Amino acid sequence: MKILILHRVPYFKIEYHRGIDHDRHEVTYFGTDRALATLPPDLRCERVSRPGTRPAFEEARTWLAQRPRTFDRVISMSEYELLDAARLREHLGVAGAPVDQVALARDKVLMKQAVHEAGLRVPRFLPVPRFLQLDGRVPWHGHTVLKPHRGASSEDVLVFDTPSQAAAAITEGRTGIAGLDAGTHLEEFEVEEFVSGPVRHYDGLVQGGEVLVLTASQYVGTCLTYAQGLPMGSFQIPVTERTRSWVSRALAAVRIEDGSFHLEAIVHEGEPVFLEVGNRVGGADVVATVELATGVHLPSYELRVLLGEPVAGTLPQPPAGRRRYGWFVHPGHHLAGRTFHGLRGAAEFRTSPRVIAWHELPPGAPLPDHITYQAGETVLAGIVSGDTPEETRDWMVGLFDSLSVRTRPAAPLTSEQVPA
Repeated sequence: MKILILHRVPYFKIEYHRGIDHDRHEVTYFGTDRALATLPPDLRCERVSRPGTRPAFEEARTWLAQRPRTFDRVISMSEYELLDAARLREHLGVAGAPVDQVALARDKVLMKQAVHEAGLRVPRFLPVPRFLQLDGRVPWHGHTVLKPHRGASSEDVLVFDTPSQAAAAITEGRTGIAGLDAGTHLEEFEVEEFVSGPVRHYDGLVQGGEVLVLTASQYVGTCLTYAQGLPMGSFQIPVTERTRSWVSRALAAVRIEDGSFHLEAIVHEGEPVFLEVGNRVGGADVVATVELATGVHLPSYELRVLLGEPVAGTLPQPPAGRRRYGWFVHPGHHLAGRTFHGLRGAAEFRTSPRVIAWHELPPGAPLPDHITYQAGETVLAGIVSGDTPEETRDWMVGLFDSLSVRTRPAAPLTSEQVPA
């Protein structure tokens, strides 16, 4: 089989060789030089570099116009290039999910409309242009969330005290979001009512519309507070039949039929309220914690699903002696421009027998200038285990309460270091 991979996610996050036999198939990786540099040097494949100045679909179409060839599969494992892969499949006539289907799992307005129509609860919401036409007069009161349709990691997400405050900030161009304040990206944003309650994420694998793997976790902190500079994590909780049914209905509503999924919901007064879903694996250490709990490496089996291989009878049995796992991250992007010089309050946690993984920046390392959950980029990332969800949660809460970050100003560049 001839396989084209739009390569954006670092190779070690996916480990393509675990899901694709590179000796059996002809695999081509299409990505920027930076992305291609993450490929193992001895991997049997073709590497095709792209500039990265335009969307992957446009650059792939230009490349293939100059050097025509055919493929049996076009795959992307990156949330940001799922639509590019779908457009390229349609352009080349390759089997796989079409653009309109993929869009349901990328656009937060479309997905909430679909889930609402399926009879599941979602926050009340409006696209920003319609919201402004109503001058903020909407059927909810109190806190109001402004977010991009296709954003991730809670970038450009704001919470206002009231709908009228949100409308005023957008109308007067003082949200702090450049494109929105310029009035040129209104159609790329939505507003929704703020729903309170514990936030959960559900991760797993689906093939032919059947959920084959499912884990449930509850956040400590949120993606939004992480973006604002606070640590976050999640701990695994039991999966009930009611949860499995709700997840299956939500996936069916947005037509996620094959591959991995990462679905988020708020539990409000005992009822799940759909937030968003992606047809991809979760970030941070979701993949690792799911594998620890179930024995299933989600990217590997997703790749097999996307190649058309039946996987239901090939999944490993869960490990004996079930434990509850969690992942945790401490941000550094809010301290950009400084260097990392250690953590206070980490000693007893760093050496805890509950710790499965602990990745801390080395002293002197520059802090990231963008939101990242990636080990080796952010201040701290790791995995912890416990016999019960409560043990995992309490350990994580204790860690977050104890930690503080020591930093120093970054040294100014010398004349020799300044780019010409």
